[in-house]
Amino acid sequence: MIRFTARRLFQAVVVLLVLAAVLYAAFYLAPGDSARLACGPRCSVEQVAQVRAQMGLDDPVYVQFWHFLQGFVAGHDYSTGTGVLHCPAPCLGQSVRSGDLVSHVVAEKLPATASLALGAMVLWLILGVGTGLVSALRRGTVLDRLLTGLTLAGTATPVFLIGILLLLVFCSWLRWLPYPTYVPLTSDPQQWAWSLLLPWVALALVESAKYARLTRSSMLETLAEDHIRTFRAYGVREGAIVRRHALRGALTSVIALSALDLGTMFGGALLTETLFGVPGLGQQLVQSVQLKDLPVVVGIVLVMGLAVVIANAVADVLYALADRRVVLA
Repeated sequence: MIRFTARRLFQAVVVLLVLAAVLYAAFYLAPGDSARLACGPRCSVEQVAQVRAQMGLDDPVYVQFWHFLQGFVAGHDYSTGTGVLHCPAPCLGQSVRSGDLVSHVVAEKLPATASLALGAMVLWLILGVGTGLVSALRRGTVLDRLLTGLTLAGTATPVFLIGILLLLVFCSWLRWLPYPTYVPLTSDPQQWAWSLLLPWVALALVESAKYARLTRSSMLETLAEDHIRTFRAYGVREGAIVRRHALRGALTSVIALSALDLGTMFGGALLTETLFGVPGLGQQLVQSVQLKDLPVVVGIVLVMGLAVVIANAVADVLYALADRRVVLA
């Protein structure tokens, strides 16, 4: 198991290096003048030259990329004209618009996105796996058909529509909840939870439908396998079969999918963040694209990729714990 985990971590590092190279080439080596694009069409030649020097575009390509990687591992120093600004590791660059360090921008926005993604994941796993399990164990009944219909409706409904309905019902019509205003966890844990309740529910209702269908199909497939029939023939109780064998086998696919969804959620929850006013990475990414602030865009996309890679590496380890045959593959 240790060798398997080490191998997966090494693969994750290689993927991150490839991702960093692709991102750097896509944003800084694409046709056109990156410094002119970042500075804007009204900048003078001197201003463009200043931005180019600030972004480190005067050096050869391999030196630029090496400085990019070196900054992430060991930090980097930026000239402010009157002094030197030290960017500690992991350094993601410096914004050409505000002059702020990209790592500080990400650190400011990341807690809101992480809170939204992790809280929603807990809810959609509880709802999705629970609904799929009940539906599989009650296959062919009225309850199964009802749950299957609800999951189909949830899969076909966009998250922004569910979010608008939640706001209208609970904030406007019933007035059980105030309109969400994000409160950091460190300021007030209770208000933090209340401010994210509706965004969590909106994301969980959409995602849980997918997990319910996946859990139901995986459970039915596992319950039809030969070893399950053998356990039943030996008189093993149905509850023990479901808990110890069928559910464990069905959860392997759920683990793999949840890792991908969690990593994607760090950058893909833009609609939810915008609708509920959550100041996360998605909103910051759109603003940076509009301002053509390339260092911030590259930094946020790299962090999103890092989230996906880490989530999948953790999922591989959990997958191996659930199914030991993966370690031997």
